[in-house]
Amino acid sequence: MAEITEEQTTITFSMKNEKVNEIHKIFLDVYSALRERGHNPVHQITGYILTEDPTYITNYKNARSNIRKIDRYDLINIMIKTYLNYLTV
Repeated sequence: MAEITEEQTTITFSMKNEKVNEIHKIFLDVYSALRERGHNPVHQITGYILTEDPTYITNYKNARSNIRKIDRYDLINIMIKTYLNYLTV
């Protein structure tokens, strides 16, 4: 029988509901601020996620500092889960 090495194990990821709710609120606030300033929120948030360059996000309503409170890994994780839930409904 083959021995399982540390590199072969799967890392599981979970967040508490209160953290998920906080991320949802921040994300929606940032989305709203981008729209209010006339930006395309999808393009701006995508640019931020891919590059981690905060200048993709407006300073308006503290959106830039707020989105930097969210770990990008957490944000991507929630976005994928939400998208997959949407597809399977």
